[in-house]
Amino acid sequence: MAGFPILTDDAVYAQFNYETVVDAMRDAFAERAAGTLEAPPRWYVNAGAGELVFTVGAATGPTNASGFRVYGNYPDTGDEQTQLVAVFDATSGAFEGLLVGHATGGLRTGGIGGVAIDALAPADSATLGVLGSGFQARTQVGAACAVREFEEVLVYSPTVESRTTFAETVGEDVDLPVRAVDDSKSVVHAADVLVCATNSETPVFDPAWLEPGMHVTTIGPRFEDAHELPLEVVDRADVIATDSLPQVDDYDRSYIASGTDRERMVELATVLETPDLGRTSDDEVTLFCSVGLAGTEVVLGRRFLEEFV
Repeated sequence: MAGFPILTDDAVYAQFNYETVVDAMRDAFAERAAGTLEAPPRWYVNAGAGELVFTVGAATGPTNASGFRVYGNYPDTGDEQTQLVAVFDATSGAFEGLLVGHATGGLRTGGIGGVAIDALAPADSATLGVLGSGFQARTQVGAACAVREFEEVLVYSPTVESRTTFAETVGEDVDLPVRAVDDSKSVVHAADVLVCATNSETPVFDPAWLEPGMHVTTIGPRFEDAHELPLEVVDRADVIATDSLPQVDDYDRSYIASGTDRERMVELATVLETPDLGRTSDDEVTLFCSVGLAGTEVVLGRRFLEEFV
């Protein structure tokens, strides 16, 4: 038997709620704004036919947690590879525990999206639109509904079975109607908040469909040569935010927000600390580009260890 706690995905899924996830992410961004969250860009290590990917962070303020996440990036294995999140006490260095699986990483991405929607979306948003029907899309919906009282969720993905199953499954997560629709245009036109959570390297909607006042989140491919989001949306956005500017600048490919668009990009932590840097009117279009703020997995892992062990 290990001399430290180990949480598996089954244990996390059996006990978590999205309110806890979003609350932990708020703590992480508060530390980021205060300068007490060390969050360098992810680190890649060549390992045989693939690579190991590390995200490392330390929240040395009230959260008092440091550690890392590691996962393999190998051809043709996709989501089958296990992720590990190791959590340490940031003051003493004592090892606190290990989280094994995909839940912690995926849920923290959803939680970050929820914090962004709460900070940037119109206060009276009624319809949440989702393009994509995978695990990441599901966590985005759960977290978004934990921060805003939407009236309905609309989802589109190209495969009928996938979007129908998603609507049925997510409908069990949230206390409001979740409807699968037959085309992306219907989702975009109806949405006050739009989440793009696909693996598409070509735009998944026409930028002309956007309405004034919308908030858009993109978590899929976000490079100039491969992007789920139309590049016109970046130019049109009145506010462009991300969770980690150092991660944006560390990519070895041109990011969708480049040149003057990159110059006006602001970190979500800064928006939370200075709301005037975010949405300032009902007709502005806001955009959140989620890249994965390092250390957030550790903060969420610490919360899970505290509450579930």
